[in-house]
Amino acid sequence: MSIVFYWHPQSSASPIACALAELQVSHERVKVDIRAGEQRRPEFLALNPNGKVPTLTVDGAPMFEALAIHLWLGENWGVKQGLWPVAGTPERLAALSWCAWAYVTYGAVLSRLFLTTHGDEQIRDAGQAARATADLDSLLGLLDAHLARQPWMLGGEYSLADLVVGSVVGYSAMVGAPVAAHPKVQAWLGKVKSRPAMQGDV
Repeated sequence: MSIVFYWHPQSSASPIACALAELQVSHERVKVDIRAGEQRRPEFLALNPNGKVPTLTVDGAPMFEALAIHLWLGENWGVKQGLWPVAGTPERLAALSWCAWAYVTYGAVLSRLFLTTHGDEQIRDAGQAARATADLDSLLGLLDAHLARQPWMLGGEYSLADLVVGSVVGYSAMVGAPVAAHPKVQAWLGKVKSRPAMQGDV
């Protein structure tokens, strides 16, 4: 299988770079200079019409959206390595649920916070930012309660679900989400970030 990974350092492609390293997936890496606008070139748009990284090609066929790529990697490499649960198990249902929660439920509120604090001047709004922060605090409370019952997202062992959820939550802390107010989340996030696959030029 030939896999080409289109990415840019310190971007939304970083969690995929970490997942590829964690799972030790052989691939070719192509840097897309998003600051220079290379993601808008016709040849890249032919692979990802959204004009964004991360993007993969698998034997020439394109794949985009970070969450979809994470789930595909889990299915194809994670199960064999014990880093993604087997289909048909309660753990698989939990993994799918929490990964979607991170990118969809939590991610939507995070986008609100980013736009109202770092977006264009005309859409910045302190009141809306405060409401988004409060909503993130509530969601982080759910995650904190979950991690109070078990050390990792799916139970007693680290999994790709920790990498996925941890990548989103870690980024949210940099944007201003109140991660530090939730001790279990903060401690778990520290463990996730200490994984060797999370280090280096990602």
